[in-house]
Amino acid sequence: MLPREQYELFEKQMLCEYACLSSNSKGRLYPKEKCSMRTDFQRDRDRIIHCNSFRRLKHKTQVFLSPAGDHYRTRLTHTLEVSQIARTITRAMRLNEDLAEAIAMGHDLGHTPFGHAGERALNQLSPDGFHHYEQSLRVVDILENDGKGLNLTAEVRDGILKHTNQVADTLEGYIVRFADVIAYINHDIDDSIRAGIISEEDIPSWITKVLGHSKSERITALVSSLVENGIVPVEQNEEDEITDTHKYTVKMSDEVDKAYKALHRFMFDSVYTNPKCKSEESKAQEMIARLYDYYVNHLEKLPAMYINLAYHYGIDKAVCDYISGMTDSFAIQTFKHLFIPEGWNIY
Repeated sequence: MLPREQYELFEKQMLCEYACLSSNSKGRLYPKEKCSMRTDFQRDRDRIIHCNSFRRLKHKTQVFLSPAGDHYRTRLTHTLEVSQIARTITRAMRLNEDLAEAIAMGHDLGHTPFGHAGERALNQLSPDGFHHYEQSLRVVDILENDGKGLNLTAEVRDGILKHTNQVADTLEGYIVRFADVIAYINHDIDDSIRAGIISEEDIPSWITKVLGHSKSERITALVSSLVENGIVPVEQNEEDEITDTHKYTVKMSDEVDKAYKALHRFMFDSVYTNPKCKSEESKAQEMIARLYDYYVNHLEKLPAMYINLAYHYGIDKAVCDYISGMTDSFAIQTFKHLFIPEGWNIY
């Protein structure tokens, strides 16, 4: 047997009945011969890790715009933390860890420079709107690999698209949605304490009593609650639409879920909408708006691939593709080049 076939057999023997087996994948957008060494989901993970968009995440804002300190999170370190949490949960539940990892690695590839501030700017500017989860799918389907896309499996693509506010077709995809929030709430607390925005003591005591008094304790409590509650049937009165695909779900205990949601609200009130944290966002959004207006009116200034995309998908879509792919530093550099006069040097 090939190494891939051996691992596919291992999945059938070891994973639980609710897991998405790589051998049962719905396939890729374009048929491709299978790898002898890796399963389809392992191959998807590798394609994402080796792509340009993944590498650019290291220079994209998570919460604090272009932070000067070495230890603040970027979009890349956030992605790695989401992946680790998703892998821990799926492994403990005997779900497909490789599928969860691939989704986690690709879930934020479409994020703009300057984090959600950039996303909001493009959403207001574009007639069709802009959402990073839709752009992440567009990155892997169309933009990567010089416009050829990464040709990922249907399950990974579905998980990437639905990681924010929809129910994925696989439990692995749904778990990435939990892992995303668990990761960003806790590492944003860590970064906010480092920045002097909040202190550990500012978190309401009843929340810390349930979830713990440190990042490690909180992540452990949230992950443990999901794993201990296990995979359960979807209740008829839940918000999520019940279909043949969504008969089972994962959830935390009522006590932990209540604290988890309260911690989320605390972070929005104390950090995500804090004027001190967001003082530079208006500048970032103005920068995005100026770049958008410039390229919409100077299509010829776009790189050749994006000019070609404009003919296929429209100017607005191509401009959003180009700007959303920028890192913070490249967006600033481009803005300076286009709008800030340079000094005249005579040698």
